[in-house]
Amino acid sequence: MRFEGKTAIVTAAASGICRATALRLAREGAKVAAIDVSPAVEETVAQIRASGGSAEAYILDVTDRSHLAETLDRAEARLGPCDVLVNGVGRSSVGKGGGEFCDSNPEDWAEVLDLSLTSQMLICRRIVPGMRTRGYGRVVNISSVSWLMPTPRFADYAAAKAGVVGFTRVLAIEVARHGVTVNAVSPGPIETAATAKHPPETRARVEATIPMGHYGEPEDVAAAILFLASDEARFITAQNIVVGGGRGIV
Repeated sequence: MRFEGKTAIVTAAASGICRATALRLAREGAKVAAIDVSPAVEETVAQIRASGGSAEAYILDVTDRSHLAETLDRAEARLGPCDVLVNGVGRSSVGKGGGEFCDSNPEDWAEVLDLSLTSQMLICRRIVPGMRTRGYGRVVNISSVSWLMPTPRFADYAAAKAGVVGFTRVLAIEVARHGVTVNAVSPGPIETAATAKHPPETRARVEATIPMGHYGEPEDVAAAILFLASDEARFITAQNIVVGGGRGIV
C-alpha cells in the first residue's frame, strides 16, 4: 500500500503499459484518474472498482487543449490534488503508411510531436505547479528505446521520445527543491496490442536485438514506474530508466 491516500493521474490507461500501471497503483492504495481517448478506459476503471479500488474514467483526446485543462481540473476536484502523474500517450506515424524521413509528410510529424511530446508538456504544465506549491509530487513520463536504437521510418517518433527525456531532465532540475521528482521510463519491445500485430519475421528480428531474447510484459514497465513514483525513489530525479531486457544499452 505504498500509495494509500494518494491521487494518481494516468494517461493512455485503456490498454498496455499504462493500464497495467493504473491497476497496480490502485492495488497499492491510490485513487486513480484513468485518461484515454478510447472508451475502453472504462474497462480499466471497472476492474479497479471490482477489486475494491477507487478510480474515475475520463475519455479525452490529450491534444484537445481546452478539454485537457477542463478534464484535469475535474479529476483533481473529484479525487483530490494529484500526487502521482504518469504521462503515457504516444504514437508513431508508421501506421499511416509513412516511409523513411525523406519521403515522410510534415503534417504527420506535427501530429506525432503534438501527441507524444507536447501533450506531456501541457499536462505537466497544468499539474506540476500544484505539486510544487504543496511540496510533494512524483512525475513519470514514458519515453521509448526508439531514440536510443534508431529504426528506419520512426524519425518523428524518435524525435518526440528523445524530447520527452530532455524535457523530463530540465523540469526535474527546476522543481527538485520543491519536493517534486520527475523521471522517465523508456520501454523496449513490450507485449501490447500494437506489438501483437508484428508478423513473425518482424518479431524474430526484434527479439534478436534483445539480450534477454523475448518481449517484456506491460507489468515489467509498470513495476519500474511504480518504483519511481514511490517514496522509495525520493532521492532519484532527472533519470531515464530503460526497461528493455538489455536492449537500448548506452
